[in-house]
Amino acid sequence: MKKFDMILWDVDQTLLDFGRSQQDALSRSFEKYERTLDEKTLALYNSINDDYWKRHERGEVSKKELLTGRFATLFSRLNITDIPVKEFADFYQRALGEVYFFRDDSYRLCQELKEKGIRQYAVTNGVSSTQRNKLRLSGLEKLLDDVFISEEIGTPKPSMLYFEECFRRIPGFSREKALLVGDSLSSDIQGGNNAGICCCWYNPEKKTNDTSLRIDYEIRNLWELKNVLFPM
Repeated sequence: MKKFDMILWDVDQTLLDFGRSQQDALSRSFEKYERTLDEKTLALYNSINDDYWKRHERGEVSKKELLTGRFATLFSRLNITDIPVKEFADFYQRALGEVYFFRDDSYRLCQELKEKGIRQYAVTNGVSSTQRNKLRLSGLEKLLDDVFISEEIGTPKPSMLYFEECFRRIPGFSREKALLVGDSLSSDIQGGNNAGICCCWYNPEKKTNDTSLRIDYEIRNLWELKNVLFPM
Protein backbone atom coordinates (compact mmCIF):
# COMPACT_ATOMS: atom_id res chain seq x y z
CA MET A 1 0.00 0.00 0.00
CA LYS A 2 1.30 3.44 -0.95
CA LYS A 3 1.99 5.76 1.97
CA PHE A 4 2.06 8.78 -0.37
CA ASP A 5 0.45 9.17 -3.77
CA MET A 6 2.16 12.36 -4.94
CA ILE A 7 5.69 13.78 -4.91
CA LEU A 8 6.63 17.43 -5.05
CA TRP A 9 10.09 17.33 -6.63
CA ASP A 10 12.69 20.04 -6.39
CA VAL A 11 14.52 20.27 -9.73
CA ASP A 12 18.01 21.75 -9.37
CA GLN A 13 20.43 19.51 -7.43
CA THR A 14 17.64 16.97 -6.92
CA LEU A 15 16.27 15.64 -10.21
CA LEU A 16 18.97 17.42 -12.23
CA ASP A 17 22.61 18.12 -11.44
CA PHE A 18 22.56 21.89 -11.41
CA GLY A 19 26.21 22.14 -10.41
CA ARG A 20 27.41 20.49 -13.61
CA SER A 21 25.02 22.51 -15.77
CA GLN A 22 26.07 25.73 -14.07
CA GLN A 23 29.76 25.07 -14.60
CA ASP A 24 29.17 24.25 -18.26
CA ALA A 25 27.09 27.40 -18.83
CA LEU A 26 29.56 29.63 -16.96
CA SER A 27 32.48 28.21 -18.90
CA ARG A 28 30.72 28.88 -22.20
CA SER A 29 29.83 32.39 -21.07
CA PHE A 30 33.39 33.28 -20.11
CA GLU A 31 34.70 31.78 -23.36
CA LYS A 32 32.35 34.09 -25.30
CA TYR A 33 34.26 37.02 -23.78
CA GLU A 34 37.64 35.35 -24.32
CA ARG A 35 38.20 34.45 -20.71
CA THR A 36 38.69 31.17 -18.90
CA LEU A 37 36.65 29.98 -15.95
CA ASP A 38 39.07 28.70 -13.30
CA GLU A 39 38.28 26.94 -10.02
CA LYS A 40 38.82 30.06 -7.93
CA THR A 41 36.37 32.08 -10.02
CA LEU A 42 33.82 29.26 -9.96
CA ALA A 43 34.06 29.01 -6.16
CA LEU A 44 33.64 32.77 -5.81
CA TYR A 45 30.61 32.76 -8.10
CA ASN A 46 29.03 29.86 -6.20
CA SER A 47 29.37 31.77 -2.94
CA ILE A 48 27.90 34.96 -4.41
CA ASN A 49 25.11 33.12 -6.20
CA ASP A 50 24.14 31.16 -3.10
CA ASP A 51 23.94 34.37 -1.09
CA TYR A 52 21.70 36.03 -3.71
CA TRP A 53 19.34 33.03 -3.84
CA LYS A 54 19.00 32.91 -0.04
CA ARG A 55 18.25 36.64 -0.03
CA HIS A 56 15.66 36.04 -2.75
CA GLU A 57 14.04 33.27 -0.68
CA ARG A 58 13.78 35.76 2.20
CA GLY A 59 12.21 38.36 -0.08
CA GLU A 60 15.17 40.74 0.15
CA VAL A 61 15.95 40.87 -3.59
CA SER A 62 13.76 40.32 -6.64
CA LYS A 63 14.46 37.67 -9.27
CA LYS A 64 15.43 40.44 -11.72
CA GLU A 65 17.92 41.88 -9.23
CA LEU A 66 19.34 38.43 -8.57
CA LEU A 67 19.94 37.56 -12.23
CA THR A 68 22.15 40.56 -12.93
CA GLY A 69 23.27 41.45 -9.42
CA ARG A 70 25.23 38.24 -8.87
CA PHE A 71 27.35 38.94 -11.96
CA ALA A 72 27.74 42.64 -11.12
CA THR A 73 29.09 41.55 -7.73
CA LEU A 74 31.32 38.88 -9.28
CA PHE A 75 32.82 41.28 -11.83
CA SER A 76 33.37 43.89 -9.13
CA ARG A 77 35.23 41.37 -6.97
CA LEU A 78 37.34 40.31 -9.98
CA ASN A 79 37.91 43.89 -11.19
CA ILE A 80 36.33 43.07 -14.55
CA THR A 81 35.07 46.24 -16.22
CA ASP A 82 34.91 45.37 -19.93
CA ILE A 83 32.08 42.78 -19.92
CA PRO A 84 28.49 44.09 -20.12
CA VAL A 85 26.74 42.59 -17.08
CA LYS A 86 23.23 42.31 -18.56
CA GLU A 87 24.52 40.84 -21.82
CA PHE A 88 26.64 38.28 -19.96
CA ALA A 89 23.75 37.38 -17.63
CA ASP A 90 21.37 36.84 -20.57
CA PHE A 91 23.85 34.63 -22.43
CA TYR A 92 24.51 32.59 -19.30
CA GLN A 93 20.80 32.06 -18.63
CA ARG A 94 20.21 30.81 -22.17
CA ALA A 95 23.21 28.49 -21.96
CA LEU A 96 21.98 27.14 -18.63
CA GLY A 97 18.73 26.03 -20.21
CA GLU A 98 20.47 24.13 -23.00
CA VAL A 99 22.24 21.48 -20.93
CA TYR A 100 21.12 19.00 -18.29
CA PHE A 101 22.48 16.06 -16.32
CA PHE A 102 20.34 13.59 -14.38
CA ARG A 103 21.09 12.79 -10.76
CA ASP A 104 20.93 9.11 -9.79
CA ASP A 105 19.26 8.18 -13.10
CA SER A 106 16.29 10.29 -12.02
CA TYR A 107 14.53 10.01 -15.38
CA ARG A 108 14.16 6.24 -15.04
CA LEU A 109 13.02 6.61 -11.42
CA CYS A 110 10.34 9.14 -12.37
CA GLN A 111 9.26 6.87 -15.21
CA GLU A 112 8.96 3.90 -12.88
CA LEU A 113 7.03 5.88 -10.25
CA LYS A 114 4.65 7.17 -12.89
CA GLU A 115 3.95 3.59 -13.97
CA LYS A 116 3.16 2.77 -10.33
CA GLY A 117 0.56 5.54 -10.15
CA ILE A 118 2.54 8.16 -8.24
CA ARG A 119 1.63 11.68 -9.32
CA GLN A 120 4.71 13.90 -9.65
CA TYR A 121 5.04 17.67 -9.65
CA ALA A 122 8.02 20.01 -9.95
CA VAL A 123 8.36 22.81 -7.40
CA THR A 124 11.20 25.12 -8.37
CA ASN A 125 12.57 28.60 -7.80
CA GLY A 126 14.51 28.59 -11.06
CA VAL A 127 14.07 30.97 -13.97
CA SER A 128 10.94 30.03 -15.90
CA SER A 129 12.38 29.90 -19.43
CA THR A 130 15.45 28.00 -18.25
CA GLN A 131 13.55 25.44 -16.18
CA ARG A 132 10.92 24.73 -18.82
CA ASN A 133 13.54 24.27 -21.50
CA LYS A 134 15.59 21.86 -19.33
CA LEU A 135 12.52 19.86 -18.39
CA ARG A 136 11.45 19.67 -22.03
CA LEU A 137 14.88 18.66 -23.35
CA SER A 138 15.41 16.10 -20.59
CA GLY A 139 12.02 14.49 -21.18
CA LEU A 140 11.00 14.98 -17.56
CA GLU A 141 8.24 17.35 -18.65
CA LYS A 142 6.26 14.39 -20.05
CA LEU A 143 6.61 12.41 -16.82
CA LEU A 144 5.51 15.23 -14.52
CA ASP A 145 1.85 16.00 -13.92
CA ASP A 146 2.58 19.72 -13.64
CA VAL A 147 5.40 22.20 -13.10
CA PHE A 148 5.15 25.02 -10.56
CA ILE A 149 7.77 27.74 -11.06
CA SER A 150 7.94 30.49 -8.46
CA GLU A 151 8.56 33.15 -11.11
CA GLU A 152 5.18 32.31 -12.65
CA ILE A 153 3.37 31.97 -9.33
CA GLY A 154 4.72 35.26 -8.03
CA THR A 155 6.48 34.23 -4.82
CA PRO A 156 9.39 31.84 -4.14
CA LYS A 157 9.88 28.77 -2.02
CA PRO A 158 9.77 28.54 0.99
CA SER A 159 6.83 30.96 1.10
CA MET A 160 3.57 29.48 2.33
CA LEU A 161 1.82 31.49 -0.40
CA TYR A 162 3.84 29.63 -3.04
CA PHE A 163 2.84 26.22 -1.72
CA GLU A 164 -0.79 27.16 -1.17
CA GLU A 165 -1.02 28.12 -4.83
CA CYS A 166 0.63 24.85 -5.86
CA PHE A 167 -1.84 22.90 -3.73
CA ARG A 168 -4.75 24.81 -5.24
CA ARG A 169 -3.67 23.72 -8.73
CA ILE A 170 -3.29 20.02 -7.86
CA PRO A 171 -6.51 18.06 -8.39
CA GLY A 172 -7.66 16.31 -5.23
CA PHE A 173 -4.67 17.51 -3.23
CA SER A 174 -4.21 16.02 0.25
CA ARG A 175 -1.47 17.14 2.63
CA GLU A 176 -1.38 13.67 4.18
CA LYS A 177 -0.62 12.04 0.82
CA ALA A 178 2.00 14.52 -0.42
CA LEU A 179 5.77 14.22 0.02
CA LEU A 180 8.22 16.99 -0.78
CA VAL A 181 11.68 15.84 -1.95
CA GLY A 182 14.54 18.31 -2.20
CA ASP A 183 18.16 19.04 -1.36
CA SER A 184 17.83 22.52 0.13
CA LEU A 185 17.09 22.98 3.81
CA SER A 186 16.33 26.68 3.37
CA SER A 187 13.88 26.44 0.48
CA ASP A 188 12.64 22.84 0.19
CA ILE A 189 12.55 21.57 3.77
CA GLN A 190 11.67 24.97 5.19
CA GLY A 191 8.93 25.23 2.58
CA GLY A 192 7.58 21.80 3.41
CA ASN A 193 7.56 22.68 7.10
CA ASN A 194 5.75 25.93 6.36
CA ALA A 195 3.19 24.11 4.22
CA GLY A 196 2.57 21.31 6.72
CA ILE A 197 3.56 18.39 4.48
CA CYS A 198 6.05 15.56 4.95
CA CYS A 199 9.61 16.32 3.85
CA CYS A 200 12.32 14.08 2.46
CA TRP A 201 15.80 15.59 2.50
CA TYR A 202 17.93 14.44 -0.42
CA ASN A 203 21.40 14.63 1.11
CA PRO A 204 23.98 12.72 -0.98
CA GLU A 205 26.83 14.87 0.37
CA LYS A 206 25.97 13.84 3.95
CA LYS A 207 25.66 17.41 5.14
CA THR A 208 24.86 18.17 8.75
CA ASN A 209 21.44 19.55 9.58
CA ASP A 210 22.22 22.45 11.89
CA THR A 211 18.64 23.72 11.89
CA SER A 212 15.54 22.92 13.92
CA LEU A 213 13.60 21.99 10.79
CA ARG A 214 11.48 18.84 10.77
CA ILE A 215 12.89 16.21 8.41
CA ASP A 216 10.65 13.18 8.08
CA TYR A 217 12.97 11.18 5.83
CA GLU A 218 16.58 11.51 4.68
CA ILE A 219 18.04 9.77 1.63
CA ARG A 220 21.48 9.62 0.02
CA ASN A 221 20.31 8.28 -3.34
CA LEU A 222 17.02 9.11 -5.05
CA TRP A 223 16.18 5.43 -5.48
CA GLU A 224 15.94 5.08 -1.70
CA LEU A 225 12.69 6.96 -2.10
CA LYS A 226 11.00 3.73 -3.16
CA ASN A 227 11.39 2.42 0.40
CA VAL A 228 9.58 5.53 1.65
CA LEU A 229 6.78 5.34 -0.90
CA PHE A 230 6.25 1.59 -0.71
CA PRO A 231 7.14 0.48 2.83
CA MET A 232 7.18 -3.24 3.45
